[in-house]
Amino acid sequence: MHKTGYFTHPDCKRHDMGRGHPECPQRLDAIDDRMLASGLLDAVDRREAPLASTELLELAHDRMHVASVLGLAEELRQQEDAGGSELLHIDPDTAMNRYTWNAVLRAAGAAIAATDAVMAGELANAFCATRPPGHHATRQRAMGFCVFNNVAIAARYALERHGLKRVAVVDFDVHHGNGTEDILAGDERVLMVGLFQHPFYPYSGFGEHADNMVNLPIPAFTRGPAIREQIEKHWMPRLDEFKPEMIFVSAGFDAHRDDDLGQLGLVEADYTWITQQIKAVADKYAQGRIVSCLEGGYNLGALARSVEAHVRALADV
Repeated sequence: MHKTGYFTHPDCKRHDMGRGHPECPQRLDAIDDRMLASGLLDAVDRREAPLASTELLELAHDRMHVASVLGLAEELRQQEDAGGSELLHIDPDTAMNRYTWNAVLRAAGAAIAATDAVMAGELANAFCATRPPGHHATRQRAMGFCVFNNVAIAARYALERHGLKRVAVVDFDVHHGNGTEDILAGDERVLMVGLFQHPFYPYSGFGEHADNMVNLPIPAFTRGPAIREQIEKHWMPRLDEFKPEMIFVSAGFDAHRDDDLGQLGLVEADYTWITQQIKAVADKYAQGRIVSCLEGGYNLGALARSVEAHVRALADV
């Protein structure tokens, strides 16, 4: 029986955006500790995330954006060697240090390697415990803690390099995956279904959008049962109709009721339920093929417990 893959790399902990930043290296420590303490590490196939090539980043990103981030990474190395700045801001809440370049290549590389392993039948499905997250990164710019869009890169990779005809993206982060929408809107080979708090950063995802986008703007303080109802009503019929051959998940856990960066009311049981719905669609149409990538989740305890719930549901343990 094939296991769930668990992709991560120490390089993803070396990317650091400064003291007090919520998207911190301790997020991965908390997840690792929980995976170990719960015994779940024994139930998954732990793998090291490789480095993605810049060519593969360009499946989802403008060449100039990739070149610009690489240029900043080189500049940082030179500055630090000369005793200068350790951080460069690329948007008001997104910064790079000298280790960020390797971290973003590992995060994209994890999603790509997971796609290869799941497509080859080596793994049943996979979760990528990597950072920085990706779903706010648009085709041309970094924003919202995100530099490159790991899920969009992997979805395009499955289409272009593995020849799939239909892939779905499911995004349950508390923030709208505006970057993923920017990259994939209008691509008829992709169906993206998402939920997010509204009105809320990045103030997008409502009103007019492309036919391949199913956006669920959710009012602040909505709890799990009401969100489950919306998913059953709006996501599931579209996923059934679309019949994806593979599903990619932007797994953000900041819609948890204990997370101060959002005001939604999900709990661990809701993440289990959502994962089970995704699995049911994947089992029906996609030979069970799912690749899930960590996005948000900033209360360390809630994040770790929610990831455990998500991975347990993926692994059926």
